Amino acid sequence: MTDETKAILATVQGYFDALYDGSVAGFRAVFHPEAQLFTAEGGTTAALGMEDYMTRVAGRASPASRNDPRFDKVIGVTQTSATTAHVRVQDALLPNHFVDDLLLVKFDGDWKIVCKTWAYRAAP
Repeated sequence: MTDETKAILATVQGYFDALYDGSVAGFRAVFHPEAQLFTAEGGTTAALGMEDYMTRVAGRASPASRNDPRFDKVIGVTQTSATTAHVRVQDALLPNHFVDDLLLVKFDGDWKIVCKTWAYRAAP
């Protein structure tokens, strides 16, 4: 595994931890401040900027607070250039399991998530 892949995966681990802990500060550490998030699942289209997403995060119970099991998994990593990458992950906010596509860009030596799309299904 290259040092760049390790750095990308460290950012993704920060994402997993922020998701599980419901940490606004954790998300701010791994997302670019102008990141965009999109979905069209469940008959609802959502296009969110970071502040709207942080409001959602702050307003919901975290998986950690409910003692939910973690379902963090990296499905694939593609580094398309020295400064861009795509990572597909699985995670959960019960009762749903998610597949998230994360686009990352390297800014000033740090990998930041600039775009997230998500799809989900009910947990088995």
